[in-house]
Amino acid sequence: MPINCGAIPRELLESELFGHEKGAFTHAIRSRPGRFELADGGTIFLDEIGEMDLSLQVKILRALQEKEIERVGGTQTKKVDVRVVAATNRDLEIEVAEGRFREDLFYRLNVIPMQLPPLRERGEDVLVLAEYFLRSFCFEKDRPNMKVSPKARAMLVAYSWPGNVRELENFMERLSILCEGQTVEPEDLPEKIQRNAGMPEQEKVQQIIVNAGVSAGFAWPELKDLRDKGLGLKEFLDETEERLLTEALKESGGVKNQAAEILGIKRTTLIEKLKKRNLLDS
Repeated sequence: MPINCGAIPRELLESELFGHEKGAFTHAIRSRPGRFELADGGTIFLDEIGEMDLSLQVKILRALQEKEIERVGGTQTKKVDVRVVAATNRDLEIEVAEGRFREDLFYRLNVIPMQLPPLRERGEDVLVLAEYFLRSFCFEKDRPNMKVSPKARAMLVAYSWPGNVRELENFMERLSILCEGQTVEPEDLPEKIQRNAGMPEQEKVQQIIVNAGVSAGFAWPELKDLRDKGLGLKEFLDETEERLLTEALKESGGVKNQAAEILGIKRTTLIEKLKKRNLLDS
C-alpha cells in the first residue's frame, strides 16, 4: 500500500495514513480507513518520508512501536500488523542532526537500510536502462527499434544524470520522437550531455570537421571577419551562402541536381535560392 508523504498536504496526510471518523473535519461525511488499516497483514510503502511533518512522525513511531493506530477524530485504538518500507532522497542522519527528523523514528526505521546509488555510479547499467526505454518508446510509437552508436553510448555512460532514472527515461522518449535516423549519434545528444561527458568545445568542432570531411586547416568565421567586411550577420551569411552556391554550380558544370547533392539540399531548395539571388542562369 504506497503513499507519497511529500505529495499530500500535512493536514490531509494524517487522515490518509490513519483514516478518520465521520465529522472529524469539514467534508468528513463518512468514516474512512487509512492506509495502515488497509495494509493490515501486508506492507505499507512510505515514499519521501523525509518530507513528513514532525508531529506526524510521532504517530508513525507509535504505529511501529505499539502496532496500533487511532483514526483522526476517533477515540478508539486499532491494532495493525504492518511491515513498513520507507524511502527518501534526503540524508536522514543530517536531517536528524539538524532537528528536522526524529532520531528515535530514524533508528526504528533503519533496521535494514538499502542505499540505492545514483545513476552516475551504476556504470553500464545506464546503457541497459537506456536501451530498454528506447525500445519501449519505439514500440509505443510504432517505429522500428533504434540503436545507440558506440560513441553515443560512451557519452551516455560519462554523463552525470543529475535527474537519475527519470531524466534518462524522459530523454529516451525525446530521442524516439525527434531523432530522424535509426541510430543515435553523438550529434543527436544535447549540448549539456556532450559538455558534461567531457567533450570540450574544441574537440566537438574537430569532430564536426572530421564528419564533414573538411581539411584540418579549416577555420570557423569569427566576429572580426564581420567587422573587417563591415557586414552584419545576415549580410555575412547571405554572402557566404552565395559563394557556396556559385562554387557548387561551377564544380557541377551547371547541373542543378549535382550542385544540390554537393550542398546536401533538395533540388527545389537550390532553385529557390538561385532565383532569390538571380543566379538561375549561372
